[in-house]
Amino acid sequence: MSSDHAKSSSYLGLHLNPAEFRKACGAFATGVAVAAVMGRDGKPHGLTVNSFTSVSLEPPLVLVCIGHKAATHGPFSSASAFTVNILSEEQRDLSARFASSHPNRFEGVDWYEGELGAPVLNGALAVLECEMRERMEAGDHTIFLGLVRRAGVRDGAPLVYFSGKYRELK
Repeated sequence: MSSDHAKSSSYLGLHLNPAEFRKACGAFATGVAVAAVMGRDGKPHGLTVNSFTSVSLEPPLVLVCIGHKAATHGPFSSASAFTVNILSEEQRDLSARFASSHPNRFEGVDWYEGELGAPVLNGALAVLECEMRERMEAGDHTIFLGLVRRAGVRDGAPLVYFSGKYRELK
């Protein structure tokens, strides 16, 4: 690479603007999920995430990243299990609800306690029930690594998010 090219490349991150970083990450289309735990207070806690990914097939591992300032960070930090509820395109309202600052996001929501004790949303496209394995600090987030103990999937179309908007697969 020539030195002229290096100087003109904005993607090198030398002077990274947070808004540009967010916009660049938003160019990656993702599914939408609600990650959830049962808190020490005996109440369900959850939030909308698109920072979820599979990590390993053997053993089956996934991760969810949660910001330190999120209201659910505390309950996740002390939980022994969590679920990842992958939303269908019919569940856009749940995505918005769990992304809001609503004090009781589960109020009026159809859910049940999964086998590991974490909340499962009825009607989710797929559900992963995970045993908490590791917590890793990463900048202003914590990475929660889970061993998938149960998984279920149903037919349907996923809720997709791209460039700050919900999208449909065609």
